Amino acid sequence: MIAGNRYHGLASDIWSIGVVLYAMLCGFLPYEDQKTSDLYKKILSADYTLPKFLSPEARDILAKIFVTNPEHRIDIESLRHPFYQLYQPESNNFGFHTKKPTVNSK
Repeated sequence: MIAGNRYHGLASDIWSIGVVLYAMLCGFLPYEDQKTSDLYKKILSADYTLPKFLSPEARDILAKIFVTNPEHRIDIESLRHPFYQLYQPESNNFGFHTKKPTVNSK
């Protein structure tokens, strides 16, 4: 969108997922610059760095997301990536109560 090319909705959303994932894993944004024109240049060229503490799986999925050509970017089906399998919850109920509470009727 910054480049003025045709809008690729889902591919743009996947890029946004990458920005959020990067921020959650790293604690800062992948693209930052005080000067807006330089920020746009970094985004358009996918000029970012991966901290050394990231797992190989995290590095791999971010590299597949931050592909500047939306037609070559990872697709939604391929987002079923080994990275996400590393962090599955221990149970499927996600901490929600599965039993209905009982009420004492006096």
